[in-house]
Amino acid sequence: MENNIISARVELNNYANRVLGVIKMKFGLRDKSEALNKFIEMYGDEFIEKEANDEYVKKVILISDNHFKKYGKRKMSLQELNKLCEE
Repeated sequence: MENNIISARVELNNYANRVLGVIKMKFGLRDKSEALNKFIEMYGDEFIEKEANDEYVKKVILISDNHFKKYGKRKMSLQELNKLCEE
């Protein structure tokens, strides 16, 4: 994921300003911009999923390839699936 910096002017109500102030102090951040980024980092994935980086995608492909080398396109019976889910 690229780390582009976007400059934005925001208007905060008193409560939002206080929340950002607390986050700034709690995490030892330099300013409220960093506090807003931290807040979004913590709760943003509830609304939008983060993009996978190249390293993660390569890891998933490797796991998938290894699985197909070991098992091929073997299908699992419902009994085998139930047994796995019970553990």
